[in-house]
Amino acid sequence: MRTTYLVCYDITEARRLRRVFKLCKNYGDHLQYSVFECDLNPAEKVQMETKLAELIKPDEDQVMFVSLGPAEGRGDRVITALGLPYTKLDAPCYVF
Repeated sequence: MRTTYLVCYDITEARRLRRVFKLCKNYGDHLQYSVFECDLNPAEKVQMETKLAELIKPDEDQVMFVSLGPAEGRGDRVITALGLPYTKLDAPCYVF
């Protein structure tokens, strides 16, 4: 069974940030800056967590997985925003 997660991160160093971004992009949809939506089965979640743990510095960085529940049977995804409207990000993320 697949579960949908919001994967959000705060990475303090640009090189690690780029690597975490690339890894997350392999697992889900880029929603906003450091936020991805990922539909993962349990094995994929463990694999993603393991790879992220190898990239980050746990005393400086943070990655959060927020469970949104089962991926199947939820209906259409609805994203609303305050301020600037939400738009799907297809462009790469640049870190300077």
